[in-house]
Order: sequence, then structure tokens, then C-alpha cells
Amino acid sequence: MPRISKAVFPVAGLGTRFLPATKAMPKELLPIIDKPIVQYAVEEAIAAGITELVFVTGRNKRAVGDHFDANLELEAQLVAKGKTDIRDMVRNIVPEGVSCIFVRQPEPLGLGHAVLCAAPAIGDNPFVVLLADDLMQGDLLPTKALVDAYQKKPQSVLSVSEVDYADVSKYGILLPGETDDSGLIAVHGIIEKPTRADAPSNLASFGRYVFSPEIFGILRGLKPGAGGEIQLADAIDQLARQGKVAAIKNPSRRYDCGDKFGYLTAIVDVALANPEYHDKFLALIRDRVAKDAG
Repeated sequence: MPRISKAVFPVAGLGTRFLPATKAMPKELLPIIDKPIVQYAVEEAIAAGITELVFVTGRNKRAVGDHFDANLELEAQLVAKGKTDIRDMVRNIVPEGVSCIFVRQPEPLGLGHAVLCAAPAIGDNPFVVLLADDLMQGDLLPTKALVDAYQKKPQSVLSVSEVDYADVSKYGILLPGETDDSGLIAVHGIIEKPTRADAPSNLASFGRYVFSPEIFGILRGLKPGAGGEIQLADAIDQLARQGKVAAIKNPSRRYDCGDKFGYLTAIVDVALANPEYHDKFLALIRDRVAKDAG
């Protein structure tokens, strides 16, 4: 069985919900304190054994490549100032043995189209897809859980979580089958953003997936769906109806950093989890709450 070593990061979106901040800066580089959102996803992939990172970019996304590329002038300046610890941190954003490939999505034709653009770099190999908007925190992160599930049973696997039925219209919702002893859920279909009345469950698919390469053949044959775009959910639905998709529950906490409040929540929780900031930040929050209440 081939080991999963490749990951796709679709980063071509415009980030309109964060304008004007994202007018000139990719939304994936918005920081959670001092680390861009996309770097968390990259670190998650590397921790799961991924060694080839494929970024699907669009116009005005050169800065994403610059972030993961070497900056020899910056490194030299840091060394000259005696800041070798910071130099090492910058140099090791992409560790030795991990490579980056950048592929252009010529038009914004949907998530399914973005994944399809990565096909030449993936070849006939299983691969992971990570959406950087979804920041995951916890002892076990979903990419590692997905890779482990694929190694046990090679098939496409989705990371899912239960959501309130009032929110099912925001997500791709599973038509689930039986759950086996290992926690693997059979997926018979997926419905993109159903109404509450039409939702077959409250299991929502989020931004972590493992795919077998046959997904590319399905994507090539898809006609534009919702919004006139090639929808990844439509391709997953076709695979699922052939009995070739499973799901596992997301073992970590997810922050939707494509949403302003989700992004703000991530910053607060990451700050509180950091020993350097915890005490001062908690005191600041308590002070502000007390002033607001008074």
C-alpha cells in the first residue's frame, strides 16, 4: 500500500470576508499572534508524515510562496544582530526533507477545480487536502487520524463533526451508514448545504480529507454545480454512492478562521494556551470584562 506523502493546500480564494485586510495580503497569511493560519495547516500535515506540499494558488498569492521560501537576506541580518534563534525559526518553517510545489489555478472555478489543478503534481497517489481556513488544535490532529485510517483501509476518508441542526445549511452533510468498531463511518452520500428538513444527519464534513487518486477522474467529468463552480462535494458524493468513502470524527477542536468571530476565538484560545501570554492575557480579559460589567 502506498504511503501518503503528498498534501494539497487550496489557497487561491479571495478572502472577501476579511476585506480590506486581504486586499493585498492573502487570507491564509492572516496571523494567529505570530504564525500565519496556513502554517498551522502545514505543520499539521508534516506531523502526519507528509513530505510534499502542493499549494494551489491564484492571482496575488505570491506572498504564500514567499513565506515558505528561503529568505537569505533576512537570515543574514538576523545572524548579524545575534538573533540566531529567530533565524533558525525562520529557516525551519519548512523542515529539511519537505518540498513545496506551487500550482496556479487560472480561474476561480471552485474547490473541486482547485484540487483538480493539483493532479499533475499528485500523479497516481493518495493524498491529503487541507483547507487552511480550518485551524485545528489538540493532541491528535485530523490529518494524522485520516492518514492512519487510510493505512488501515485504503479509501477516501473525510473528517467530520456533529453540528447543530440549525447550522446544517452551512456545510456538506453526510448521509451516513454503519459505524465499525474502529469508529469508521460508512458514507452513502453527501449533500451540500441542505435545509434542515432535507438534512440526512448533522454530521458535517470540514476542511480535511484523504482521497484516492480516482477523485481526479470524477472531477474531470463534473459539470459546474452550485455557483457555477466545480464542487468538491459533488465528486465526493459520486464516490460515496459507489461505496468508496468513509468518515471519522474530528479528534481535535476546530476554529473556522474564514469567519471573523471564529478567527478571533482562535487568537484568544491560542494566546491562553501559550505560557508566555497566558497570565497577562487572562488578566487583561478579566479587567475588560470587569470594566464592561461595571
